[in-house]
Amino acid sequence: MFKTRFIISSIVFIIFLIITSTIKNKTRIIEKQIFNLNTTISSLEQNINETQLDFHYLTSPAEIEKKLNIIGFANYQPISHSKIFFDISDFLSIENKFSNLNNLNEKEIQKK
Repeated sequence: MFKTRFIISSIVFIIFLIITSTIKNKTRIIEKQIFNLNTTISSLEQNINETQLDFHYLTSPAEIEKKLNIIGFANYQPISHSKIFFDISDFLSIENKFSNLNNLNEKEIQKK
């Protein structure tokens, strides 16, 4: 009677010990992944903030006027409306057209 109780209690103890150690290891791995993701996110947020600051600085009218004074108004030519893309899909569609033409030309060259 005593032996069976001891064996059952020791088996239950060992099972719980194994389960807790595996859970602890899995949570430790998840915590490391969360920490790595948080550091990546913070560095990307800092990069976004710096990029936004650069964009606002470089596109300010005063900075554009300074650049025009440096390069001269004679060398300045505004961008035509055909080169301005209002959406990334417009740009990608034109890029795909160019790349298809290049691929066709390369295939014709390889055939010769």
